[in-house]
Amino acid sequence: MTTSEPVRDSHGTAGCCAPPSFLDALLASPTPVVMEVKRRDAHGYDLLGGRTPAAIVAAYESAGAPCISVVTGRWFGGSPALLRDVASMTDLPLLQKDFITRKDQIRTAKEWGASAVLLTAALLPASSMHTLVTEALSVGLTPFVEVTEEAELERISQPERCVIAVNNKDIKARERDRGDLGRSLGLLAAVRATGTRCPVSASAIDGPASAARLLDAGFGGLLVGASLLRSGSPSTWVAEMASARTGRDAR
Repeated sequence: MTTSEPVRDSHGTAGCCAPPSFLDALLASPTPVVMEVKRRDAHGYDLLGGRTPAAIVAAYESAGAPCISVVTGRWFGGSPALLRDVASMTDLPLLQKDFITRKDQIRTAKEWGASAVLLTAALLPASSMHTLVTEALSVGLTPFVEVTEEAELERISQPERCVIAVNNKDIKARERDRGDLGRSLGLLAAVRATGTRCPVSASAIDGPASAARLLDAGFGGLLVGASLLRSGSPSTWVAEMASARTGRDAR
């Protein structure tokens, strides 16, 4: 497990080292892909294919995942138990992907083992966004803020401490559309202008070539679920992404 500065007890004595934050782990990785554990896609089709979450987590670790997203939303077949189970399987930072709208949900996410929480800008007024970002940071979680249009960026407080992700699908259609990677490419400059250290493209990334294109364009990370789960081999998927990279930002 990658470590950062030592944790100190109440007497100031250095003990075991603390894991990096979700944001720092993603920024430091040569494979900046948040790999997702999700039971079903938006249409209800099974994505596990008979595999256990433990097998998927192990495959992601072998592929060099810096972080893992765990979908606890019910319409994707998720549950709080899935997050707790995955937290018991890995030391990698975990994103709880669900609709977070209250401060108590953030504290609960921390208890379940999350290192980051999804905040969906399209669902949150500016006052709520500020409250939830502040609460997440206060308990040591990275706010992972998803946006779909430029106006939503104005609602994000402390963007330099957040991951800001462009969702390429339509949340109002429960992500049942095909998605549009052009949304990410069109919003990248505005996202970077907020001061976030890690702009991310999320959803509808259908394969290694698309992933490489987005990273070469300047995204600091990606969030990929269905494509990896359907690939059969996350390690092969990552290798193909690396081979397809040609831009000056290639790591």
